[in-house]
Amino acid sequence: MSRPSPRKTLLYAFAVGLCALFIWYFKVLALGYYWLSTTLGASQWAGNSLWLPGYRVAVEGMPIQGLTRNASGLTFNTETGTLFTVINRPPQIAELTTEGRLLRVVALDGVKDPEGITYVQGDSYVISDEDSHRMYWVQISRDTQRVSVAGRPSLGIGIDKLHNSSFEGVSWDSVHKRLYVVREKLPMRVLMITGLDPATPSTGFNIDISEWKSSRAASLFMSDLSSVTVHDETGHLLLLSDESALIVEYAPDGRPVSMLPLWRGFNGLQRKVPQPEGVAVGPDGKLYLLSEPNLFYRFERASATAPSPSPSPSPK
Repeated sequence: MSRPSPRKTLLYAFAVGLCALFIWYFKVLALGYYWLSTTLGASQWAGNSLWLPGYRVAVEGMPIQGLTRNASGLTFNTETGTLFTVINRPPQIAELTTEGRLLRVVALDGVKDPEGITYVQGDSYVISDEDSHRMYWVQISRDTQRVSVAGRPSLGIGIDKLHNSSFEGVSWDSVHKRLYVVREKLPMRVLMITGLDPATPSTGFNIDISEWKSSRAASLFMSDLSSVTVHDETGHLLLLSDESALIVEYAPDGRPVSMLPLWRGFNGLQRKVPQPEGVAVGPDGKLYLLSEPNLFYRFERASATAPSPSPSPSPK
């Protein structure tokens, strides 16, 4: 038997190295393990969690008319029943209906690269600025046409500063009065900030910042983080990954509960979600998703108590 040529050996080694790099970077083995473990936990969680496998897409990839690019972050205002997102070029805030129709665009002054937004209460919101590594408290009423962060309360987080790889998403936990902030990568972090008083931010904060970690997973089995949202009714945390095209639901104690792959063939999707950047949950449990540049998605429960079968998956 003839021995393979050095060139073929080199090509084989290169292919094996690329495969190993892919498996390592996208944490394929960890993803497979926790996918299996959450699937086996269906009987425990399907009736008392969001249970993401039980969702089906109802609105898929609808372009938001009036927005052309860079929609990022998403939050649900329980008082108006509408959604809010931010745009970074130029800095703006947009209000949407739950059908994905644009209601208004609000100019945003003093922020260079807004990436996340969360509704707090009344007219109060928090906006994250990736450029300055700061969180800004702003007021947006029903007739607001322009918002400035000048003179507004803000919180800087000088941890792992890296240009364009900083804090991407924010979510306010209205039950426990704390703010969740996610760092995109290098490294991925989920920070939990307590001691904030949304009613009287002008009096200053006596805050505590800690890192939230999963109690069961040695590390987050996603390759980046692009958004976060807290489901108040269950206290569960949803983490969204752009690169992994995945939403993962975690219990309050950090246990992975369920997953929603944003790939073609899963949960009724006809195509992979190209660049998911924002996720929010309405009081009725409907799940809303934004993908750059301006694509709107809505997922609804197909079953109240059990996951529905998914069609054969395709990663394309």
